[in-house]
Amino acid sequence: MIEFKQVAKTFTLGKREIHAVKDVTLSISQGEIFGIIGFSGAGKSTLLRLVNMLENPTNGSITVQGEDISSLSQKEIRSLRRRIGMIFQNFNLFSSRTVAGNIAYPLKLAGFPKKEIKARVTELLQFVGLTDKANDYPEQLSGGQKQRVGIARALATSPDILICDEATSALDPDTTGEILRLLKRVNKSLGITILLITHEMHVIQSICDRVAVMENGTVVETGSVFDTFTKPQHLTTKRFIQSVQQDRPSEVLLSQWKENGGKNLYRIVFSGELTNNPVLSQITRKHDIDINIIYGSIKELQEKFYGNLLVSFEGHQAAIDNVISELKETVEIEEVII
Repeated sequence: MIEFKQVAKTFTLGKREIHAVKDVTLSISQGEIFGIIGFSGAGKSTLLRLVNMLENPTNGSITVQGEDISSLSQKEIRSLRRRIGMIFQNFNLFSSRTVAGNIAYPLKLAGFPKKEIKARVTELLQFVGLTDKANDYPEQLSGGQKQRVGIARALATSPDILICDEATSALDPDTTGEILRLLKRVNKSLGITILLITHEMHVIQSICDRVAVMENGTVVETGSVFDTFTKPQHLTTKRFIQSVQQDRPSEVLLSQWKENGGKNLYRIVFSGELTNNPVLSQITRKHDIDINIIYGSIKELQEKFYGNLLVSFEGHQAAIDNVISELKETVEIEEVII
């Protein structure tokens, strides 16, 4: 569907060159929700602007549905943009147009007949749940309603791809959840490929199939959301994971635990069917070892269970060593330095 091959984008400011995107190679499949996450300045917005040719790549190639878009004429680029809807962080609605007028705008630009425009606007208003707001103006709407208008407008020309540029950053948590559920429905019911950028890991966790992590213009890690979340490799990815998952108690509580005689703390990570099996109790009971769960949780991620526990063991050291060795055969376990 979308493929980046060794793509780079360099901006020149006076005598200074800014390498916003560096040697990015990515493939986004038809019908998936692909997330790109990075801190401010990572290059994710620039990368998205290359997809609909708002920016031209300095090096490399970008193909959309098998077509090299960097070689398109201006007329062909306009046609390409009709196949790519875009949702913005700050909504970008026309304050002088009604909700219906905002949704109709791209259809008018594309030269659709009035009758078709009216029918399409009615259909989209129903889809995003704003039928009763057709004649309202943006200033009369909540943030979530404005973003629903933005989504309807982006869907107006029946695009194959939907680009979401920090689409939930300006929204409160409850409204963010509503918008993410709507985007998921767009993907599932309409089959539209969604390319989403964000600096919020919980957005990636909630909606995406796969994710790429960017830092300083490069992609430092990519993979399924489940694998990236449960086995992060790069330090930047780990920082994002920590933003949504408190995987250890506060230093104050750890200090109190240590002062009360606690020692040798271990992190155990397990997923899938292992969460349904009493692995810990079976192995510790076998070696006559007591296990003390200090902290942790079991969560659902991408329709799979994922467990992350901090534990300590009590008993003879040789038996504890045997427990750890046997656990390593089925789960991930590492000592935590406190």
